[in-house]
Amino acid sequence: MDLSGQILIAMPGMADPRFERSVVLLCAHSAEGAMGLIVNKPLEELSFSGLLEHIGIPRAPMGRDIRVHFGGPVERGRGFVLHSSDWEREGEGTMKVPGGLEMTATINILEALAKGGGPGKALLALGYSGWGPGQLEAEIARNDWLTCNAPEGLVFGPDDRVKWSAALRGMGIDPMTLSAAAGRA
Repeated sequence: MDLSGQILIAMPGMADPRFERSVVLLCAHSAEGAMGLIVNKPLEELSFSGLLEHIGIPRAPMGRDIRVHFGGPVERGRGFVLHSSDWEREGEGTMKVPGGLEMTATINILEALAKGGGPGKALLALGYSGWGPGQLEAEIARNDWLTCNAPEGLVFGPDDRVKWSAALRGMGIDPMTLSAAAGRA
């Protein structure tokens, strides 16, 4: 089972509060584990401009302003830019994500965005969500997550507050009908 490029939707009974009502784009998934970024939890206390200032990257007057998200509890001081595949870049540090997206974890993408360039669509995540071998599969079997293709426009959608319910509706599920209790037939 390879869920790379799919989204995980936290079920209402999610025991870990860091993932409550979260939508995670899985960037990589294999027998060795999984890595993804939460795409619907903006960091209210940190702006992109503030981050650039903190790390010493000057922002041009036409510099872009992208949202900064909590990507997950692992390596929270490290940044990952999830973006469209239309960016011409130099060097390493970009990973292709199935479904036409890419993820870059090098400073050159931040510099490009600060100058007004970079990819057409982008969001910055601090930290990532990670699972060891078999861990994600066990959580899915325990009914902690639903998985599906990302509905069009969901990942970079402008309103993070509705991404969880929009992802469920994209699967044909009314969020109001979900229960925090899971069962097996």
